[in-house]
Amino acid sequence: MKKVLNITNVKEMDILSHYKAGEFRFIVKTAGGFTCCDARGLDNERFYKNPASLLNTYKPNALLTVQFKGEGSKTWLSIFSRKGKKVSFMDTKIFQNLTIGTVNQLFYNTNLYNQDQYKAVNSKNWAHFVFTQN
Repeated sequence: MKKVLNITNVKEMDILSHYKAGEFRFIVKTAGGFTCCDARGLDNERFYKNPASLLNTYKPNALLTVQFKGEGSKTWLSIFSRKGKKVSFMDTKIFQNLTIGTVNQLFYNTNLYNQDQYKAVNSKNWAHFVFTQN
């Protein structure tokens, strides 16, 4: 397990590591400004294996919340939350696998885009990780 180095104000939580599988759903903002809930059952296994890919599923500024329901559970838990230009929290597994490319393309106007964070983990290009040592 990669150690997370986080000097941003994004809170870290650990939910995904307590389950072996589960379902994901997204709360997104539509082009008309409304919010909707979207669930893609076919992608659950891929999302669980690579949680950072949850964040590059939608266009910039569309993704508001990602929720997860663990196998055998009936409760949806939020594992990513963004309000406006501030990402409030993310799951540890997303922190561990998030690349600069995803942040620079989709979250460049949020608190995830942080040059000091990039320097802290020795990131040099878009394929490097944002919150783990490169």
